[in-house]
Amino acid sequence: MYLVIVESPAKARAIGKFLGKQYKVKASIGHLIDLPKSQLGIDLENDFEPKYITIRGKGKILRELKEANKKASRVFLATDPDREGEAISWHLSNSLGVDESLPCRVEFHEITKEAIKDAFSKPRFLDINRVEAQQARRILDRMVGYMISPLLWEKIRKGLSAGRVQSVATRLICDREKEIEAFVPEEYWSIEGKFKGTEDENSFTAAFHGKGGKKMDLATEEEVNAVLQQLEGKNYEVLKVQIRDRRRHPAPPFITSTLQQEAYRKLGFTTRKTMITAQQLYEGIEVGKKKEPVGLITYMRTDATSISSSAQKEARKYINSAFGKEYLPEKPRKFKAKKGAQEAHEAIRPTSVLRNPEEIKTFLSRDQYRLYKLIWNRFLASQMKSALLEQVRVDIGAEEFIFKASGSTIKFPGFTVIYTEGEDKEKEKDNRLPTLTKGQKLELLSLSPGQHFTQPPPRFTEASLVKTMESRGIGRPSTYSPTIETILGRGYVLRQNRVFKPTELGFIVVDILKNFFPEIIDANFTARLEDQLDKVESGEASRLEVLNEFYSSFNKRLIVAKEEMKKVEIQDEVTDEICPKCGKNLVKKHGRFGEFLACPGFPECRHTAQIKISTGVKCPLCEGDIIERRSRKGRRFYGCSNYPRCTFVSWDKPLNKKCPECGYFLVEKSYRGSTRGLYCGNKECGYREKKPAESESKSKR
Repeated sequence: MYLVIVESPAKARAIGKFLGKQYKVKASIGHLIDLPKSQLGIDLENDFEPKYITIRGKGKILRELKEANKKASRVFLATDPDREGEAISWHLSNSLGVDESLPCRVEFHEITKEAIKDAFSKPRFLDINRVEAQQARRILDRMVGYMISPLLWEKIRKGLSAGRVQSVATRLICDREKEIEAFVPEEYWSIEGKFKGTEDENSFTAAFHGKGGKKMDLATEEEVNAVLQQLEGKNYEVLKVQIRDRRRHPAPPFITSTLQQEAYRKLGFTTRKTMITAQQLYEGIEVGKKKEPVGLITYMRTDATSISSSAQKEARKYINSAFGKEYLPEKPRKFKAKKGAQEAHEAIRPTSVLRNPEEIKTFLSRDQYRLYKLIWNRFLASQMKSALLEQVRVDIGAEEFIFKASGSTIKFPGFTVIYTEGEDKEKEKDNRLPTLTKGQKLELLSLSPGQHFTQPPPRFTEASLVKTMESRGIGRPSTYSPTIETILGRGYVLRQNRVFKPTELGFIVVDILKNFFPEIIDANFTARLEDQLDKVESGEASRLEVLNEFYSSFNKRLIVAKEEMKKVEIQDEVTDEICPKCGKNLVKKHGRFGEFLACPGFPECRHTAQIKISTGVKCPLCEGDIIERRSRKGRRFYGCSNYPRCTFVSWDKPLNKKCPECGYFLVEKSYRGSTRGLYCGNKECGYREKKPAESESKSKR
């Protein structure tokens, strides 16, 4: 009998279906061996030797694996194909006394019958360099966390923490907030002209550019009025028409960071939800008539954009069949990997494009289906032909004054028939231009001046924070999601209306770390340290070299901080709300899901309450105020202030606006942060307020 060890029971069940009866597959349920929680667990005087122990509560699992090992003729370690997986296998090998003369490590990037059988046909020896890199990272994180955090507990408050990645992420958010606070908006103006050809019914817009061949920046209303006055009575004609073809290429298949960003933009998923759902798709879902578990996507923690030749061939065959030869590029696409990417890994893709999302939809949960469809569409699009656009640029003259217009039309849709990449910022819609020729006379329909103000940089969303962390080399694919969860859980930042806003606590911690541990909170230093860890994995550097270099300066900073760091008092904001249990004024506190009210008499009095944000709408059941509330999972809903006496609740935001048909209040329905429309809150009414554009289109029919 052969013993196979993986991390999760779901993965064990899926793999067990593909292997014969001579294989017994068991799960370790993640790490079994780690550093102790109760102490530093690192011998600083003896080359940073880690003091590993069996994790509390995992002793029973380890005993079961040892018993199974006694009955096995050989052990295969099939943990995840990354540093953490390699470390788990290394600990298991040591704990079970696996024969080091035999290759025991089995690595695969997808859970399919072919991939599993291929992996077991060529087991390898443990990659000690990869284990060393994981240990170096673990020791670095332990030193930063366990040696700085107690200082924060002593000087600020209990329960705080510092970390190589989390502290830098918090700083990014705090620095952005300071930029926003310091931002001074500047006024500027524009002039938009609406034109049409003398024999053409289609109108189009063009923006004022300048005078005498030079661009003019309009800073004030007076400058705009002066230009408008000079334009009075002028004749307009087309000075120049430039037409050129432009190709738009598809995005590469997903890596961890881009999957998290796109799932946030298009599905509204947090990074945590994305990774949990992707893990389910990777480990195996029961699909088909036989309902056998099969991994639907490749491994979801990766920074590589490469694709196996077999997957490319299957995709090209599918594209040719489903879309036609004209959608197939001459050669399979290859995407340039970023520096340091693990080329032995693959991008995130479906294990087979033949599993169309629509055909397996009934076997998936709603979240699984939506994420799988996103991955499937992105991968297929990445192997399709580029889109071809005709781009038109037009210069319009009114004597010495110039207006410019541009537009584009799709000549060949290419990959866009199935997928287009999302954006963090809304793009301006293409201006559809009629056919124009040089020298053509134009009729001016209107000139519209517009006042504008420069905008501060936007606050980070989950998508833009992950994008920034990746671009600056802060953390790795496996760390983005837990980092965001940590800084939210510590109360350093709040998530409000899908953006991150730092708390007073976040600012204080960042400022202290800037003062006493500037390297720890420096993005460039953190990125260089990540590069050093990559070099340990590739064998270019040793674990001891990296740790010695880091600790020599870190320890000096630590000594100074212990002597000079002063205690910081954070005063809670006192409110007019009275604690119903002890009569004290409640204070505002920051928690994972935002602000809440708490009694200052804690721990003697543990009363907490939600902050009441009124909607200005009266409850239809009892005439109380409808207020904004939060569920236990942090989701916003609306309920009566007289709860629990009144049980009125609504997921949709009530508005102080009456339904014209029944007099009930209207509600605002939203999806992923954008408004879908206004509806009557009375479900029996069914009234919906039409959008202006919708009303116009219906009236034209």
